[in-house]
Amino acid sequence: MTAEPSNGSPISTQDHLLQQYRDHLLGVFGAPQAVLVRGEGARVWDADGHELLDLLGGIAVNVLGHAHPQWAEAVADQARTLGHISNFFTSPQQIELADALLEISGAPAGSHVFFANSGAEANEAAFKLARRNGHQKAGEDGARTKIVAVDGSFHGRTMGALALTAKKAYRQPFEPLPGGVVHIAPTLEALEEVMDNTVSALVVEPIRGEQGVHALPEGWLQRARELTRQHGALLILDEVQTGIGRTGQWLAFPDQLNPGELPDAITLAKGLGGGFPIGAMITLGQEVSDLLTAGQHGTTFGGNPLATAAGLATLRIIQEQDLMANVRSVSKVIADGLGQLDDVAEVRSHGFLIGFDLVDTRDEHSKTTAPLGAAVVAAARAQGFIVNSTGGATLRLAPPLILTEEQAESFLTQLPKIVARARTAVNQA
Repeated sequence: MTAEPSNGSPISTQDHLLQQYRDHLLGVFGAPQAVLVRGEGARVWDADGHELLDLLGGIAVNVLGHAHPQWAEAVADQARTLGHISNFFTSPQQIELADALLEISGAPAGSHVFFANSGAEANEAAFKLARRNGHQKAGEDGARTKIVAVDGSFHGRTMGALALTAKKAYRQPFEPLPGGVVHIAPTLEALEEVMDNTVSALVVEPIRGEQGVHALPEGWLQRARELTRQHGALLILDEVQTGIGRTGQWLAFPDQLNPGELPDAITLAKGLGGGFPIGAMITLGQEVSDLLTAGQHGTTFGGNPLATAAGLATLRIIQEQDLMANVRSVSKVIADGLGQLDDVAEVRSHGFLIGFDLVDTRDEHSKTTAPLGAAVVAAARAQGFIVNSTGGATLRLAPPLILTEEQAESFLTQLPKIVARARTAVNQA
């Protein structure tokens, strides 16, 4: 399909569709980079037929890549059987997926699962859980209202999740946000200072992906577990981006807590549905599970048969095909390869959640007006790769768990040329 603008010259199918996008869709995402029409494995094709290696995976969502045949078959089979039933009913798929999530999280007796539609909704449920804990632990001065979150965090765009999110640019246009949230630096000193008997919950990502893939300092999360338990506060872990095999294991937190230690709640989404929208909050233990009672929270679509069938298929395929082992081996190839490039200043690799900083010796004005990372994203796309910049000269990779070593090597081989073209572009800007 081609179209002609007013001057009579032909434009591409993609340009035509992008113009329709600008005409018809709310511009909250900015201009799309491309119109994607098909995918297979770790590859996608745009509307003009250009092939791209997807190293972002829908921002850590497409853990099985695109159009995985077993996943597609499971979703199609469920769609032909039962799609949606409302929360007045349940389904075998919902019950089975909840059981699987309790198993992979190491949940003790009395643990439960709440299904939502996204990570933001899972974190909204967690926000309410924190509030309920604050009411139940009320002291002489009334309910505890303080919730502690961490600088550099991202928990979602809905109002409660946004209150937990630290980035001012996301928050300021919508203030006042739900109150009581305090953001602290991810240091042991700040943690020790803030934790007392006025705190209802500490909400934290084990690895802050939005900031450029930064793990918490060694020992921080374990100390957080000790302090929250001491003061009767909940420890809530946002594993929306890090969960479901992303780091080479089901969840990221076990590497940061002592053996046998658990948080009080975990939120999940992104990779959980393999591309189908679904989120979840896991409450660990009976006491935490009892904080929210009938009628205090809900959702129309959360955990319907179609979404939970997609989630079950995703977990089964990851396990049956040993994809977490693939993550561990191929991510080492990527991290080692990046570390050998002169253009790369620092690499932060946690399985298939990888952040790296490029060397950028320009003055601060130039870095602000023409960010190197954004130029690399554009140059990479022109070269056939989808990557992401989290700002400045920082790049983030979150590829499908099926990415092969050969595909990883193809990116590493081309990256110096991509960066060189990006440097030329920003220097001319």
